[in-house]
Amino acid sequence: MKKQDTKKPLVSRRTLLKGGAALAGAAAGSGAITGFPMIWAQNIKNVTLRQFGTGVSNINEIAKKAKEDLGITLEMTALDTDSTAQRVVTQPKSFDIADIEYFTLKKVWGAGNLQPMNINKLKQFDKIVGIFKDGKLTPTSKIAQGTAPHTVSFVDKPGDKKFASGMTDYYTMVPTIYNADTLGIRPDIIGRPIESWTELLNPEFKGKASILNISSIGIMDAAMVCEAMGEIKYGDKGNMTKAEIDKTMAIFTEAKKAGQFRAFWKSFDESVNLMASGEVVIQSMWSPAITKVRSMGIPCIYQPLKEGYRSWGGGLALSSNLSGIELDAAYEYINWYLSGWVGGLLMRQGYYSAAPETSKNFMSEDEWGFWFEGKKAKSDIINPFGQKLEPAGATRDGGSFYDRMGAVECWNSVMDENRYMVRKWNEFIAA
Repeated sequence: MKKQDTKKPLVSRRTLLKGGAALAGAAAGSGAITGFPMIWAQNIKNVTLRQFGTGVSNINEIAKKAKEDLGITLEMTALDTDSTAQRVVTQPKSFDIADIEYFTLKKVWGAGNLQPMNINKLKQFDKIVGIFKDGKLTPTSKIAQGTAPHTVSFVDKPGDKKFASGMTDYYTMVPTIYNADTLGIRPDIIGRPIESWTELLNPEFKGKASILNISSIGIMDAAMVCEAMGEIKYGDKGNMTKAEIDKTMAIFTEAKKAGQFRAFWKSFDESVNLMASGEVVIQSMWSPAITKVRSMGIPCIYQPLKEGYRSWGGGLALSSNLSGIELDAAYEYINWYLSGWVGGLLMRQGYYSAAPETSKNFMSEDEWGFWFEGKKAKSDIINPFGQKLEPAGATRDGGSFYDRMGAVECWNSVMDENRYMVRKWNEFIAA
């Protein structure tokens, strides 16, 4: 297979997770492939898989651990969201595994450059949470708007370019990571409770508010605000009509011209600096950015809001060019990925594992209680890289897994009117 030089990761929500020491403990791993001669299992160890994308799997610790446990070499390249989609469509022979976000599937699956996985070969499929199967976290859960992962998770058979209407034996990709996003605030400066998305446009915070300048995500935050204000009742916030886009952007353009926003950020570091400096007191934010600000000794809350969260998720997809021993190695890697060690790595940073049950085996009782169950930390919470995230006695913003993911209102998405939306967003930024 052709080799490709890895690139230094770009700074983004998913690629900021880098460096540091590996997690303690041996990996559960799925072990050598059975049912083949020993020589075949040995050959697996000689396989190199080229992986690219925006996901946290593009970090050295995971590649190193996969090499130790499976013998498989991972060559990783980190790109931004738009570049990953473009590469899947235009350079199908340049990768073996694509680490992409669910809404991206709507852009790329039709190109035919990805192959579905047979769920019968996925050893941990029964451990994957329901939102990546039928869309429901619990049997009584409502299904959120936007590109909910389950709507793009299945096809009826290999080669199909349209998604199936329900669960089948063929999975478009295996989920790896997801979270529930909300607004970050500086409680020490604001000095009062914040309970609604409407506060982003409250004139009280004129010149001290910010929204992220990534159109497909930023407009979702804008929609949460506009609906909470009672200005717009969307049919589907994740798939707006042109009229809904126009009205949303008109409301935010008016606020921009009135001086509401201090800045529009694109990178993790920008959001951290704006919040830590106090230049901004309320803004779109990502979970690890909140944690970074708090690690600097500065109060910062990932504020639960009464209207709910905006969520995102990503996973691993297979190139349609994969076959033979390389394809078997890819399945072995994905089974290992869901067996717990990687999930623990993700969970201990504030993200959620697609198979949390297996991740529990690689977390202490206190870590699991804090991150998953919403319990008060008995001791300091340390991330996998040895950095203190929270002091003893702290609780997670938003509570337990079921509290947070059970309050998701909308998923990041690609709209039918995506091109129109991007144009209108850019006009808003330029206004």
